Parts: sequence; C-alpha cells; structure tokens
Amino acid sequence: MDADEDAWERGSGVRVVPPVQPRKLAKVPFVEMADGRLQGVVSSGSDIARVYVSSITAGTHGFNCSTNNNRPCGGLGGSSPCKHLRSLVDEAVLQYGRERVARYLQIEVDETDHLIIGLEGTRESAPAAVVFSRFLRYLAYLELPVTTEPLAEMHWFPATRAVL
Repeated sequence: MDADEDAWERGSGVRVVPPVQPRKLAKVPFVEMADGRLQGVVSSGSDIARVYVSSITAGTHGFNCSTNNNRPCGGLGGSSPCKHLRSLVDEAVLQYGRERVARYLQIEVDETDHLIIGLEGTRESAPAAVVFSRFLRYLAYLELPVTTEPLAEMHWFPATRAVL
C-alpha cells in the first residue's frame, strides 16, 4: 500500500466521488447507497408537495416505497416495484454508474437490460424516517451562506485545502 492510500485510510474524511453523468434533481433530489440499501427521495408525479422514500436492500432485493409520513405507495405491488423505485435506480446509475449500482445491489443482468429486471425481492419494511431526515439535514446545508469557515457541527472533518 502506498503512503497516499495509507494516509487516506487513517483520515476521517470520505472521498467525494463526482457523478458519472449529470443528474436532474427535480425528480430524484436525493439518492445514496448506504446502510445496505439503495435509497433516496423521489418526487411525486401528481402532487408537488408529496415525496416518496424508496429503497432496495442489497442482496435480498427487498423493496419499499412510502411517503415521508409512512403511507404506502399505491403503485407498489407485492412483487413488482413501482415507478418511484425505477426512477431511483435510474438516478443511481447516473450518480454512481451502472456497474457500481449492480455490484452494490448484487444484481446480475445483461448489459442492455434495466437493473430493475434483476430484482428478485418482495416488498419489505424499511426506515423511511431515517432516510428522509438525512435528506432534510443535507438540504439545510444549502441554505447556509457561502463561507470558508468550518461549520461547528462538522468540525471533525479534516481540512484538506481552502474552499474558494
């Protein structure tokens, strides 16, 4: 292992990987691969004030989709994902790349097939409140004025260089 890699592993910061392709944030403003799931927030197609928290568990492919106040998605069938889950997968592919998402979820499909075809799970319960809370917390950072000063609640992140 080289010195740069060793130093990075000892640090408390996380490398930020730029998106593979640009994303439009209106439909899926938040997508992440965390806690053993592909999860995120997806806007409703019919109501501008409603969002859904959607997730797919890695390995088992159990999926869930509900509003941020835990009302189940009407399009979610017993063994078929809804349009919100399809949008989540599409945006994850733009953010992280097809191969990385497939590897994380442990899906094997042909190169031309949509990743949702490789899901073999069924509907399962998932913690929508945790995902939605994290999304709201990240949104709060966007409302802060631009500064190069450290944020009090993030003071433990190492400073690697000045922000311009």
